Amino acid sequence: MSRKRTENDSESGPVVTSHVPVDRFGFLKQEHGNSPERFSKTRTTSSTDHDNREERKVRKWRKMIGVGGSDWKHYVRRKPNIVKRRIRKGIPDCLRGLVWQLISGSRDLLLMNPGVYEQLVIYETSASELDIIRDISRTFPSHVFFQKRHGPGQRSLYNVLKAYSVYDRDVGYVQGMGFIAGLLLLYMSEEDAFWLLVALLKGAVHAPMEGLYHAGLPLVQQYLFQLESLVKELIPKLGEHFTEEMINPSMYASQWFITVFSYSFPFPLALRIWDVFLSEGVKIVFKVGLALLKYCQDELVKLPFEKLIHALKIFPEDAMNPDTLLPLAYSIKVSKRLEELKLDYEKTNAKPVQP
Repeated sequence: MSRKRTENDSESGPVVTSHVPVDRFGFLKQEHGNSPERFSKTRTTSSTDHDNREERKVRKWRKMIGVGGSDWKHYVRRKPNIVKRRIRKGIPDCLRGLVWQLISGSRDLLLMNPGVYEQLVIYETSASELDIIRDISRTFPSHVFFQKRHGPGQRSLYNVLKAYSVYDRDVGYVQGMGFIAGLLLLYMSEEDAFWLLVALLKGAVHAPMEGLYHAGLPLVQQYLFQLESLVKELIPKLGEHFTEEMINPSMYASQWFITVFSYSFPFPLALRIWDVFLSEGVKIVFKVGLALLKYCQDELVKLPFEKLIHALKIFPEDAMNPDTLLPLAYSIKVSKRLEELKLDYEKTNAKPVQP
């Protein structure tokens, strides 16, 4: 059963419909250890000053977007550097759903395919339905929208994943897709989330992601090869330690790519990464991963295999602060080297990887 689209649907933050104590994103406070408050910049000014700054930020973004996104493409063409800078600073949460649709190209897909989503949900059957049902409860289990068994959140998530598995039977359904669809559903309607998933996997703006979910995860293998090379080149001391301890990226970084950090990263940080990911593409995943390893390398190089594996899955709180990690990530230049490493990987593996 689809969520009905309302006028304000694209301009709302995460769905929060519960009387239990939750943080501002809808995660249960007693269970969700990655509460936004733990990763916010320490405020030295009053909350009134902060609120005023946020209001000014929202006004700037509304002017840039226009009513319902009507001015967006024109503004991006005229002032691309301003748009890039503002996205990197973080999209206002109340506008995030709409802006994500605009920068991903999914709004255009939706408008070009009226009635398609409803057809897929209501009239088609999927070979993946039981797999999807099995995994639903594992997606953001501490968020109020997805907590209730067979509740509106779980039904919406099922519908989006089932619809995609029918839309693209070659990919079907793979477990990591649930976290991506779940994240999108916190900011938009079912139909909007579906078309954004299509835009990502089919490559409406950036390189297609579908290779992350094909049999054998071919694109994941390519990304891990590229990441391993970048670690050795940009963080040589840590790269050498990883070699000595026989640590390879598949032991810690696969989920970074498959879920674009939505699986285990603090939600406020994941959102900021997603803002940039939808705008600039997968290179931000490499940049953030490298920045995290660089930030923590002094501790990581001291650890033996067992403790190293643990540390690479649970990073310290200060490293997960968006205002600390993201500027470091933005300073790391990888675009040219990623292209070169992609060619190296394709030569080594004889045939090109479908992105």
